[in-house]
Amino acid sequence: MRQIGVNNLKIGDVLGKTIYSSRGRVLLGKGVKLTPLFISKLRDMGISIVYIEDDRFDDIVVEDVITEEQRWEAMDLIERSSQAVRLGKDLDGFELKRIVGNIVEQILFKKDILVSLMDIRSRDNQMFAHLVNVCVLSVVLGKAMLLDKEKLETLAIGALLHDIGKMQLDPQLINRTENLSSQEMEQMKKHTFFGFEELRKRKDFSLVVAHIAFQHHENVNGTGYPRQLKEGEIHPLAQIVAITDLFDKLTSDNSGMKRVMPYEACEILMGLVGKYFPLEPVRLFLRNIAAYPTGITVRLNTGEIGVVVDQNLSMPARPVVRVFDDTDPNSNKGKEYDMIECRTIFITEVLS
Repeated sequence: MRQIGVNNLKIGDVLGKTIYSSRGRVLLGKGVKLTPLFISKLRDMGISIVYIEDDRFDDIVVEDVITEEQRWEAMDLIERSSQAVRLGKDLDGFELKRIVGNIVEQILFKKDILVSLMDIRSRDNQMFAHLVNVCVLSVVLGKAMLLDKEKLETLAIGALLHDIGKMQLDPQLINRTENLSSQEMEQMKKHTFFGFEELRKRKDFSLVVAHIAFQHHENVNGTGYPRQLKEGEIHPLAQIVAITDLFDKLTSDNSGMKRVMPYEACEILMGLVGKYFPLEPVRLFLRNIAAYPTGITVRLNTGEIGVVVDQNLSMPARPVVRVFDDTDPNSNKGKEYDMIECRTIFITEVLS
């Protein structure tokens, strides 16, 4: 299995990973042979990357941090919760705590975590997929920061609900996300206050959950909103969500930002240290992120083209790459470069 851009798909390619809706409905199943209609449908849904089967890489396993069932269960819950808040109804705090508890347990159970999956999103599930991914990434970072289970669960709830205030904004404003006027941007910024007001009234959540929603757009240099807080004034859990929120927006479709590869997002985060974020949580976060996710196609400084087939936990920016001689049609055996051992080999370009 390898990753490929939708614009590079060919008729007859076989889907290697199922594509789901926000409620867990199968949009296109693993093993489906792609037709012109299916490829056109993927584009229409706003999907830019998929995983396809490839005999040369059939041993590649692209693992998620949590199970597919946990991910779509959480997406379904946050969609229902968002609709409830929009209608002025109460969200199901008990069910949310149950699902968050399962996510935290799953992540705590894993000994070593290196996030290497670029999840596939369509326009219909972008918002809810984003919230779930921010939740997962925040718990991964919180674990790396040695937070206890109680704090991890508070962090997970805050991350899952950090944008709940957007449900009180005009849906057309939320869905547009780009080319906003200054007046529309000021209106969008109110989601932090609305989220705080919605969550602080709840007795079943820690008040920290409300402050995560309130502070996740504050910057350590005082240029954030809504209160222009500076380093030392921002809650540490809100800073975690701020880091993971930006990373996920940078690496996903339909977020209002130009999608970049994880290695580029890592560089952007490091560039914002001291401006938006403190150093230590960013440093720990990047230790748990695969700069070049498993399954992507890359060009090496040797001129060879290959696919990332494995990761090195100790050095997330130096993966294992398998290359083939495309000039030899009978060549089914590739060679692999472990970039920790092959120190003069490096990636010059991502081609997926």
